[in-house]
Amino acid sequence: MRGHVGLGSNEGDRLAALRAARAALDRSHRISVTAASSVYETAPQGEVLEQRDFLNAVLAIDTDLAPEGLLELLKQAELDLGRVPGGVRHGPRPIDVDLLLLGDIEQTTEGLALPHPGITTRRFVLEPLLELEPDLTLSDGTPLAPLLDGLREQSVKRVGPL
Repeated sequence: MRGHVGLGSNEGDRLAALRAARAALDRSHRISVTAASSVYETAPQGEVLEQRDFLNAVLAIDTDLAPEGLLELLKQAELDLGRVPGGVRHGPRPIDVDLLLLGDIEQTTEGLALPHPGITTRRFVLEPLLELEPDLTLSDGTPLAPLLDGLREQSVKRVGPL
């Protein structure tokens, strides 16, 4: 099944962290990374604005995992790459790996929301996602590209390849 994973980092060598996350996911026998967006530098959002800018990217993947199993694998990758669980929501972190979409699955549980709610409100998610798949729609048929115009005030700068 086709899915999309968001990567982010704003501590240490941010680009190396994104590349390490991609490599970790690609090494898994349950995930195949099929494409990677460019890397984008973005201002922090949320409650903690006094922190370093993030580098973000999106991966397209193929997997046979169900949402919960895939999320578990993504969270393990974060731990393996130095992320400490807990901490301040939207605070600094060496790596963030988020499940954005998994096929047409719509699901909301305590630990997982599909599609990820940030897709339609965060330019640093939507822009790299649309770079990979310009005609992407949500499972209900909502096209994502028109939503980008409403997010132009959010600072996002393409910095190069992943």
